[in-house]
Amino acid sequence: MLKVQVPEENLQAAYLFNTGQSYRADKFFGITRDKAELTFRVWAPHAKAVHLASAQCDWMPSEAFAMHPLEETGVWEITTAALKEGDLYKYAIETPAGDVVLRTDPFAHEYEKKPGVAAVVNTCPYKWHDGLYRGRQGRRHKLNQPINIYEVHMTSWRRHTDGSYLSYRELADELIPYVKQMGYTHIEMLPITEHLLDMSWGYQSYGFFAATSRMGYLQDLQYFVDEAHKANIGVILDFVPGHFIKNYDALYRFDGTPTFEAGDVTIAENVRWGTWNFDLGKSQVQSFLISAALFWLEDVHFDGLRVDGVSNIIYLNQDAGKEDWVNEHGTAIDYAGVAFLQKLNAIIHERVPSALMFAEEATAYPGVTKPEGLGFDFKWNMGWMHDTLDFFELDYLYRTGAFNNLTFSFMYTFDEQFTLPLSHDEVVHGKKSLMHKMFGDRYNQFANLRTMMVWMMAHPGKKLRFVGSEWGQFLEWRDEEGLEWRDLQDGMNRSMQHFTAELNKLYRDEHAFWAQDFVPAGVNFSQTDQGAQGTMALMRHGKKPSDTIIMAMNTLPVQKDDYRVIVPRAGRYDVLLNTEDIAFGGTWQHIPTDYEAFLVGDHYEISVILPATGALIIKQKKQVRGKNNG
Repeated sequence: MLKVQVPEENLQAAYLFNTGQSYRADKFFGITRDKAELTFRVWAPHAKAVHLASAQCDWMPSEAFAMHPLEETGVWEITTAALKEGDLYKYAIETPAGDVVLRTDPFAHEYEKKPGVAAVVNTCPYKWHDGLYRGRQGRRHKLNQPINIYEVHMTSWRRHTDGSYLSYRELADELIPYVKQMGYTHIEMLPITEHLLDMSWGYQSYGFFAATSRMGYLQDLQYFVDEAHKANIGVILDFVPGHFIKNYDALYRFDGTPTFEAGDVTIAENVRWGTWNFDLGKSQVQSFLISAALFWLEDVHFDGLRVDGVSNIIYLNQDAGKEDWVNEHGTAIDYAGVAFLQKLNAIIHERVPSALMFAEEATAYPGVTKPEGLGFDFKWNMGWMHDTLDFFELDYLYRTGAFNNLTFSFMYTFDEQFTLPLSHDEVVHGKKSLMHKMFGDRYNQFANLRTMMVWMMAHPGKKLRFVGSEWGQFLEWRDEEGLEWRDLQDGMNRSMQHFTAELNKLYRDEHAFWAQDFVPAGVNFSQTDQGAQGTMALMRHGKKPSDTIIMAMNTLPVQKDDYRVIVPRAGRYDVLLNTEDIAFGGTWQHIPTDYEAFLVGDHYEISVILPATGALIIKQKKQVRGKNNG
């Protein structure tokens, strides 16, 4: 093969990639354009030869498309004007064994529609219009802002009448106004990186730099994010850096040898999820995955990433058949996985300080949200989720003996910076929808659901709910079709949807719910020892005394007359929300809203009627200053 003079900057880029220091490797690999010419680069360190393959050459190696190696870097490249926008291509790789295999481009920004996996030439830029939003986000303290997430599986939120998917642009027209109307602050997308298997919901990906072609092109997704930002809605991407699809025409044994995965197949294979694990200790894999994360944050303007399967990354024993695996020190910690996540978060926070990094992690691993730990901003509070759902599923007869399910979270709520998740995982595979989980007949199920939502809003931590729960969809989520929007023909469902919108707006507008989520000063657990009565009250505090909110909750179907609620000071108090308001599907047509505090010993109280299986949100009235009062 003719030796080609390699520019020094290309050798430097390859060096950074190989040493795990290339954090935007996609600017070098994949396709780069110089006027009419396209340069294709791919990492295939053990290949004997690599050709750019396309339909023009019947997907066979052709000397016209032979790629040349960048010295001993493992990188191959070719510059050509023969391909244009929209053309399909793959790489024909001659393996060390002499076989020729076709592989798709790991760095492509677009792939053909399933079942094909050919990459598509797509180098078109997008013109953004969200500068004002991005500027505001950069100036905000990200821990002390309202975060109330609407978690969405984009292909099953709503569909056309013939069952076909809405496009990214159609979703921009329909989903974003709906989220705005409902009062959520963020949309979180289940993975939209390119994947083949619909039932994987996007968690078995092969295109880590590409938006799935099911709903359009990358530029269409960028339009969706742009429109969300113009509506002041943040967008979070579910990101899966732990494993990849098992197909043999994607990343697995990419150049005929273990490339992105470990050499030991028992380590590489993820039996439980039917995927291959990334070798996170490999420098090139770190460059690849960190570059993918930054691509979504920097080029597609996502506001944050929810990192999936963190437990599988930081432990050796999470897979079936590996329960007894330990490291050289006799523990189950996977040091390579821990180091990767620390590096991922450090680089992201350095380059995109406003990015919100969420960890889906279900164990007691210490310091998930600490800089000296894994470095995430938030951790999903799976303990709170399980305990809360277990409680509200209980027959009323057993609730007073199970109040610890609600109060136990107070023992650890400030150990991490938590997000409270009622996610897609809780409403599939026979687990029933949130509404269907609630105890009692249909009326009581809605009453419990409203009360549980107030409990969620009042508890410290950011919030996440999956689609359909906002109106109490009865059927559990089915990914193969749209949500049960016809439910909204029923008055109870419409009332629940109205309640959710009002509660969401109250959360967003009242600083006490979110300004001090992660410090003890943000909450007073004032009346949490009343399990025998099935009641609870607590105070949430913003940074100003006037920001205080009081939540009182009754988990039993017996109204509590003259229920005493501790309040922070003298004065008059308003009930801002009563879950049993007839407008929300309750029975109260007359809502007492005005209460005078009175001194009891060393504190102030108000006396309210606490509705059966209901909750109140209370706030002190603003003091009206007279003309002569200064």
